[in-house]
Amino acid sequence: MHVVSVRTGLGRAALAACGVSVLLAPSAGAAVSGTGQPGGVRGEVVTVTTAKVGAPGNAAVGVVPFTDAVYRSCADAPPGSADCLMVGGVDDPYEIGQFEITVAQWVAFLNTADRGGRDPHGLYDRTESSSAWPKYGSIDFSAAAPDGHHYSVAFPEWADKPYGFADFLKAARFVNSLYNGRLISRGASTSGTFEYATYEVELSPQTERGMYDLARPDATRAGGSGFVVPSQNEWIKAAYYDPSGGGTYSYWKYPTNAGVFGDGDASAPAPTVLHPTTGDVTNGATQPLASYHATGLPAPSWCPGQVQPAVCATANPFGLDPIAYAAAYQGSLGTVGQARTTSPWGTLDQGGNAVEWTDTITPPPAGGDPARVWRREHGGVSNAGAYQMWPSAVGLQPQDNVFFGHTYPWLGFRVGVVGDSGPCKP
Repeated sequence: MHVVSVRTGLGRAALAACGVSVLLAPSAGAAVSGTGQPGGVRGEVVTVTTAKVGAPGNAAVGVVPFTDAVYRSCADAPPGSADCLMVGGVDDPYEIGQFEITVAQWVAFLNTADRGGRDPHGLYDRTESSSAWPKYGSIDFSAAAPDGHHYSVAFPEWADKPYGFADFLKAARFVNSLYNGRLISRGASTSGTFEYATYEVELSPQTERGMYDLARPDATRAGGSGFVVPSQNEWIKAAYYDPSGGGTYSYWKYPTNAGVFGDGDASAPAPTVLHPTTGDVTNGATQPLASYHATGLPAPSWCPGQVQPAVCATANPFGLDPIAYAAAYQGSLGTVGQARTTSPWGTLDQGGNAVEWTDTITPPPAGGDPARVWRREHGGVSNAGAYQMWPSAVGLQPQDNVFFGHTYPWLGFRVGVVGDSGPCKP
C-alpha cells in the first residue's frame, strides 16, 4: 500500500504496515516518541476513519448555485443560467472522512505543529477560547504550559464536536501534517454495504509543504497519492451520488435522503435536537436527520454545562447587544456522527453541522477581490436552512478569510485519501 510517496515518513510506514514491523501507539490522541519525525520531535497521534467511494467515472450533473434542481447537463438548465456548473463526477476511486475533523483532533494538531505556543502560522485566534466566547469557544490556550501542551479542549463536551474555526490554509496544514506523519496502523472494516479504512497516524510538525506547498497562495495537490482536503467533486459525489440510481440522475437532494427536487424543504431531513449541556443528539431515532435550522423551529443549540446559560446567551467577543447576538448566533455544532443518517457512501454529517472546505479553486464572485484565492465550500450548517444542504449550495470564500476566522464558528473540514489506498496484500 502506498498512501503517499515512500520518500515520506508516512510512506515508509505504509510499507511497514504490510509487513511485521508496525509500531502500535498506546492510544489515539496520545503523544508518542517521534522516531519517524525529524530530530525525534514528538507528535500527537490521531485516528482518522474514511469511507471508500467507488463507481469511478460517474456522470456529473449540472447545478445553478443555490437553486432547487439538478440537470443532466448545463444545456438543460433554464435560459440565462450562465453560472451553471457541472459537479460530482470523479474519475478514480478515493476515500473521504466518515466524520468532520473534531476539536480533539485539531488540538492534537496544534500541540504538534505549534509546540512552543508561538503560533507563527495563525492557527489559533482568541475568539476560539471559552473565556472570550463561552458558547462557541472550544479551545483554550495557556502560555505557561509546557511545550506541546499549550492548547487544550475547553470542556470535555467539545472533544467530539467538529472544529468550527477553519480556513482553507488551516485545513491544508492539518493535511500536510498527516501527509508528512508516521503511519502507525491501517485497518479495514465494513458496515452493511459501506467500506471504511481507519488510519492511526503520528502527526508531523512539518505543515508548510506536503500535499500542499503553502509557499504558493494558489496551492494545488502536489502528488496523486495521500491525504488531501477533498475537492468539490469528491465532496459532492460522496454526499449525493447514489450508485444504485436513486434520486434524480442518480443524485440525492440531501446527503441524508433522496428528497424531491423542486419541493423546497418539504422532503428535508428532520432537524436534530441537542442535549442542552452536552451537545449530544437526543433524537437520533428520528430518521433521516441532520443538524440545521429548520423553518419555524429553534436551531439546534447547547451551552457547556460548566457555563451559566445566561452567559452563553449574552457574552460574545464582539460587544454585540443581547438581541443582535441572539439573532446572529443561534445554531450549535453537535457531536459528530450522532445524527446517524448516512450518505450513499456511508459518510455522516455532510448534511448539517459545519460547512466544509474543499480544495477546489474558483473565480471570485461578482465584486469579489480577484487578487485573493477563492475556494469552494459545501455542506449544511446548524445556523442555516435546508437549502444549504442541496447539491447546488456551492458556496465560496477567500481561503484566508480573517473576518470569518474571528466571527464564524461553523466552518470546518474533513479529509480524504487519494491514490493507491487499497488494503495491504500478503
